[in-house]
Amino acid sequence: MSTCNQPLEAAYPQPVLAAALEPGGEKWYALMTRARNERVVVSRLQERGIESFLPTISEIHRWKDRNKRVELPLFSCYVFVKMRLTNEQYYRACNIDGVFGFVGPRGGPAPIPDDQIDAVRTLLREQLSWSNHSFLKVGQRVRVRGGALDGIEGVLQACNGERTLVISIDAIQRSLAVRVDGYQVEAV
Repeated sequence: MSTCNQPLEAAYPQPVLAAALEPGGEKWYALMTRARNERVVVSRLQERGIESFLPTISEIHRWKDRNKRVELPLFSCYVFVKMRLTNEQYYRACNIDGVFGFVGPRGGPAPIPDDQIDAVRTLLREQLSWSNHSFLKVGQRVRVRGGALDGIEGVLQACNGERTLVISIDAIQRSLAVRVDGYQVEAV
């Protein structure tokens, strides 16, 4: 994870910085936040004009006297931002109370491919049944053809005769699994 106290040049190699300055250089990044501060961080990012994405799920919580539907972050302690990673933008995102820093290897922010964010958005929009899945980096990468998941890529798994597609956000090492029985899949 990249702490926000170090200069961006020290945390990030020069060729990556140059790529951020190219036209259309906006990329998705993950910010690690203090627990239960995700919504406040998103609000403050929006106030600063930074595009953000906080995937949420709806759950019913039960108390002795009542049941209540609550919206919870899908990935606790993480918020996604889309930005051109310049020094100014880096510090604008980092200097928000509740933000620990960017997520990435060797202290530098790691870009997240658009298709990974799009896959999570599609899964939530279509309200498909899914479950948390342990993060995987091995296995065959596949693409779904047809239906509500058309074009989504992930890792195909088989468990108890059921086929599932594992959608991973590499930077935060979190994955979701969705059943793909009845969907046509092809190797990527």
